[in-house]
Amino acid sequence: MDTTPNGASRDLGDGTDSTDSTDSTDGAGRMPSRVRIVIVGAGVGGASIAWHLAERGCSDVLVIDRAEPTSGSTFHSAGLVGQLRSSLPLTRMMMHSVDTYRRLEADAERTGRSPGWREVGSLRIACTPERLEELTRQHGWAKTFGLPMELVSGAEALALFPLMEARDVLGAVWLPTDGFLDPSGLTHAFLAGARDRGVKTANHTRVTGFRIDRDRGRIQAVLTDRGPVEAETVVLACGMYTPDVAALAGVNVPIVPMAHQYLITQAIDGVTADLPQLRDPDNLVYFRRESGGILLGGYERDPAPWSLHGVPGDFNNTLLAEDWDRFAPIMANACRRIPAAEEAGITTFINGPEGFTPDNEFVLGESEVHGLFVAAGFCAHGIAGAGGVGRVMAEWILDGEPSFDTWKMDIRRFGAQYRSREYARDRAVEVYSTYYDIHYPNEEKRSGRPLRRSPAYDRLAALGVSFGEKSSWERPNWFVTNESLAEAAEAAAVRPRGWAGEHWSSAIGAEALACHRRVALFDETSFSKMEVAGPGAVAFLDRVCANEIDRPVGSVTYTQMLNERGGIECDLTLTRTGADRFFVVTGTAFGNHDLGWLRKQQELLPEGDAVVLTDVTGGYACFGIWGPRTREVLGALTRAPLANETFGYLTAQRISVCAVPVLALRVTYVGELGWELYCPTEYGASLWDALWDAGAAQGMVAGGYRAIDALRVEKGYRVWGADITPEENPYEGGLGFAVALDKPGGFIGRDALRAVKANGGPAKRLRAVALADPRAIALGSEPVRVDGTIVGRVTSGGYGFRTEASIAYCYLPVDEVPLGTAGVGRPVEVEVFGTWIPATVIADPPFDPQGARIRA
Repeated sequence: MDTTPNGASRDLGDGTDSTDSTDSTDGAGRMPSRVRIVIVGAGVGGASIAWHLAERGCSDVLVIDRAEPTSGSTFHSAGLVGQLRSSLPLTRMMMHSVDTYRRLEADAERTGRSPGWREVGSLRIACTPERLEELTRQHGWAKTFGLPMELVSGAEALALFPLMEARDVLGAVWLPTDGFLDPSGLTHAFLAGARDRGVKTANHTRVTGFRIDRDRGRIQAVLTDRGPVEAETVVLACGMYTPDVAALAGVNVPIVPMAHQYLITQAIDGVTADLPQLRDPDNLVYFRRESGGILLGGYERDPAPWSLHGVPGDFNNTLLAEDWDRFAPIMANACRRIPAAEEAGITTFINGPEGFTPDNEFVLGESEVHGLFVAAGFCAHGIAGAGGVGRVMAEWILDGEPSFDTWKMDIRRFGAQYRSREYARDRAVEVYSTYYDIHYPNEEKRSGRPLRRSPAYDRLAALGVSFGEKSSWERPNWFVTNESLAEAAEAAAVRPRGWAGEHWSSAIGAEALACHRRVALFDETSFSKMEVAGPGAVAFLDRVCANEIDRPVGSVTYTQMLNERGGIECDLTLTRTGADRFFVVTGTAFGNHDLGWLRKQQELLPEGDAVVLTDVTGGYACFGIWGPRTREVLGALTRAPLANETFGYLTAQRISVCAVPVLALRVTYVGELGWELYCPTEYGASLWDALWDAGAAQGMVAGGYRAIDALRVEKGYRVWGADITPEENPYEGGLGFAVALDKPGGFIGRDALRAVKANGGPAKRLRAVALADPRAIALGSEPVRVDGTIVGRVTSGGYGFRTEASIAYCYLPVDEVPLGTAGVGRPVEVEVFGTWIPATVIADPPFDPQGARIRA
């Protein structure tokens, strides 16, 4: 290939448009002194947010940019738009993007602003059996997401993209509604539409700081080099510049600019107007047509993070130097796939920084400074997501919350450890370098470990643990030494087939069965823990929780916190430790989310004025001890009476275990008798040692989180973010027992739940199904059909070692599967990697539905 660029086939200069002024300040260059909303950044994200706000009738908006629109990363984006993603919410965002781009293109003749939308479809090819399995699974997702995706043969893929070498192509997925566009054209179309509705824009305006009400923690104004602008809401949509701008408000946004390269060839015979996008993940490359040539790029194994300590102040409308050494492997792979590219000359070579996050997901939502929002970190798929981002952010700002679950994109998911730019860089490098890899379930990140460690960490390591990681905590997945237990042979006989058998050990089943038959000890120190205290604690929690909270000291209450639609925002337990003090426990990954939700309500509710919220996660170790011999183990270490009559289920007591002060909670997440034992962190190692030594006589084993998950599946315990989300209410999720609908004073979401009741109950309900093939495991998002019609998707699943069944959970319409026992026995089918597996609706929970074992 001729590697000397020879002219440009499209304008990748400064991203500006000389035919229209994009600065709508007054003739003297003055900006408004006050608006409702300021958007910082006039790239595609900020422009889309402005457009969507204006569509909603909110035009008191000012969009400012340090240079000109699209001058950051937007102008050098490759412009690909692919809709299918790994989650339904993100896929819905991409689908909304496509709908929006169609609208803008259809209206281009009237507005004179075309986004250049070309709905040519996309192919993703597989060159290995493993990749074909991945595509088959994605094809199943698409059926439940409402996408018209087809699974096609290698020959069919070649017919759609005749330029490619296809002898090694085993198959592909074809999505005809994907496409590509001109990123600068899209941005200017959004901005023009927003200005038509009254939105103002100001170029060459730099943010120098923020005015914040420190007492209330709320944004008041944006300070710029052209004067201050008061606003009740500020949105930072400034791409790779966002971390530096957010830092002016004391907010951390972990975005790492990564140098991303692609090139455009000269004209190639056979490039037609309807040539689809092509992605070849086995070779790390992607393609689309550009004029008469091919745009080709990819994701290198040796990525290049750029400008770790801040983007230079003058880096606008600018590209990085060509790095042919790093691009050479991508080029070689691309030429193998499209041989004609090897002889074509190059018109344009692009090396531009793109903002990547440590987990390859967007950063959206309200920061810890109330009224200061972030919409950035687009990870090279911002053009595909821009329309959806605009919608979500407009809903968040105007309605107080988005209309669907955005937790995986929420800024609150990042903990304090991501204030380290080096840590964020290492994670971003890992996700970039593995961008096109097959990611099997339960895959673990490798970078930045170990970081957060339990006081029992060394004890677990000595026992042969296989560590996993969540929210930077090192957590036991399973213990390799338990593969020698007798129960391990039972587990090995039912090893899951396919993907579920990856990252798997027979120790998982051994630990689950040992917990069921004897007793097991689990390190749960990573659980997120909070304290809610103050004279208003009871009233405040009663308003934000759906269950009854005003119970006696020592009570443990399982509850949800709901949004105004009745959707489940938090799923947790509250232990009343004093008249005006509560100990709150939630999932490891959800602590920031749940604490953020509580703080938001604290600002909105008058009851919040007399409440103090404190994250105490690092202050306490936690060990769960469960199984029928638990009393024998714990009883040997404490004088506290452990009988049901003196220490009942869902109660808590402060006890001494040997010399260790412990808050003991009679709760379980595995469906067996036992306690969670919380102690100050400095006592953690001693508590583990005491329990471990005492358990030897009872055959106690150390257990990991994979065993916990297998046990919770059988017991029907829900996972927030999968089985229950902000889009489902408690009645749909089977949690009506945790709703005190008529408690005095009401609670957030009660009106929505009353409406559900008044309309005859939920239209869908989470149900448990047992697959006929016990070694076929549903991993999530698999389609479920009744009488040949797809009616739902799997939320979570796994193998239950006590019930000896493959169990999956899915929302099914009540008109197809009646509520209660009337629906039990209803035949359904679940598609697992392209095969429809017969299944049957079973009782929920499948194991010990009367709870006899946990109350033993």
